[in-house]
Amino acid sequence: MQVKEKTGEGNFLDIRICDNLELMAEIPDNTIDLIYCDILYGTGRKFADYQDLKPIRSEIESHYIPRIKEMHRILKPTGSIYLQMDTRINHWMRILIDDIFGYDRFLNEISWGYNWGGVAKNKYPKKHDIILFYSKTKHYTYNIQYETYKTKDKRWHNNESGKSIRDIWDDIPIINTMSNERLGYDMQKPKALIERIIKTSSNEGDLVADFYLGSGTTAEVCKDLNRNFIGCDINPRAVEITLKRLNNARS
Repeated sequence: MQVKEKTGEGNFLDIRICDNLELMAEIPDNTIDLIYCDILYGTGRKFADYQDLKPIRSEIESHYIPRIKEMHRILKPTGSIYLQMDTRINHWMRILIDDIFGYDRFLNEISWGYNWGGVAKNKYPKKHDIILFYSKTKHYTYNIQYETYKTKDKRWHNNESGKSIRDIWDDIPIINTMSNERLGYDMQKPKALIERIIKTSSNEGDLVADFYLGSGTTAEVCKDLNRNFIGCDINPRAVEITLKRLNNARS
């Protein structure tokens, strides 16, 4: 299944139900400006909407090596890739991405910290995700983003005279159970997190890809920010939720 539509700004959204290797095989070399994926984390769990990979190195490598090779092929020379995960597999992922993109193309290991979940009794609570940031070449799009500050009327503003965003992101909260943004999809990520990535590493009219579509956050943010989008998920419900949220945003 493929759904392709024009947005109000003349950009397009191309959304598929398929294995991501199938979609990437259709994409020509040097096509994508930015890839963001909230990948499978290697928990071994059966979530409501998908089966996660087991935390076994051979299984992780078997799944990701062909996919990372395709992502490298389809990225433009000015393109970047952000892969989000937690600490179960980030060490393995770093090694295999280094092998494919090159050690010198590693730019950042971003830590997204949040205060959510239970309290561990025998170790420090795990309260962060890792986002690995690589570029294809040394000539890549990068728009500096700045920290925000809160005024007395509780509105947020870009503080361009202040500090640029560093590699520890503890200012974006996880989606709580009462949030209007919450869609009931396991591991849904907040729009603000994806907005920061897309604003930093793409420009209006660029083509952004997400090959682990999930609840469609990347697609909606691309629509909001006047980017073109292509993405897929092997789970039909993920695409159903994505199309519904895009229709609601349009309304």
